[in-house]
Amino acid sequence: MNKIGWIIFSAVVVLLLGGLIVWTRVSNPSVDVSKIDSNVVLKASAESGNIADHVEGKADSKVILVEYGDFQCPSCGNAHPNVKALMEEYGDRIGLIFRNFPLTSIHPNARAGAAAAEAAGLQDRFWDMHDLLYANRDSWINLDAAQRTDMFASFANQLGLDAAKFKTDYASADVNKKISFDIAVGKAKKVDATPTFFLNGEKLDEKTAGGIVQGDLTAVKAKFDKLLAE
Repeated sequence: MNKIGWIIFSAVVVLLLGGLIVWTRVSNPSVDVSKIDSNVVLKASAESGNIADHVEGKADSKVILVEYGDFQCPSCGNAHPNVKALMEEYGDRIGLIFRNFPLTSIHPNARAGAAAAEAAGLQDRFWDMHDLLYANRDSWINLDAAQRTDMFASFANQLGLDAAKFKTDYASADVNKKISFDIAVGKAKKVDATPTFFLNGEKLDEKTAGGIVQGDLTAVKAKFDKLLAE
C-alpha cells in the first residue's frame, strides 16, 4: 500500500473508531446513581428516561424482591414461571421489582428485548410484554435486528397496543435511558450475572436464588414468611 493509501486507510479507521465511541455513548449513556437508594421502588426521573420502576404486587410492602434480569438469559427464562408462582401465592403481600440487566456480550438480542418491554410499559403493559418475551424466548433470541423488531411488533399487536407508538417508543431515547439506568443501578449493587435477586436490599444467597431458577421455592418462601411475620 502506498503512502496515500495508508493515509486514507488511517482516516477510515479513525472515523470508524470515532463512530463506535459515539454509538457506545448513545446506546450506553453514562449514569450517576451514587445517590440512588436501589432498595426501594425508584420513581421516574430524568436519569431513567422519566420511566419508573415496574412493580408487581404491593409497592409499599415490607417485603420487596428485586430481580435484575435479561430477557435472553436461559436461567432468567427458567426462573420466570417460578417467580410468577411466588407472586400468585403471595399476591399483594409482597412487591416485585424487575430491572433490566441485559448481558449483551453474550446475549446480543437482550437489550432489544428490554426495549420491547419498556415500550409496552409506556402503554401500561410492561408485565404482559415481560411474560410474552419469556414465554416465546426461543422465537426471537436468534433473529437479526429487522426480524426481531417485526417479532416484537407482533407481540405488541397481540397485546392490542398502539402499533405506531410502540414502534416509536421502542427506538426512543427515553427507553434507552431507562435500560442504561437499570444497568447502572445493578452494577452499583455488584450485579454481574442474571438473574440476580435482592430481598429487602440483601442479595439472595446462591442456594435460595438457585432454588428460584430450578423451581425449589422452599428457601425463598421461608424468607418471605419470616419477614412478613416480623
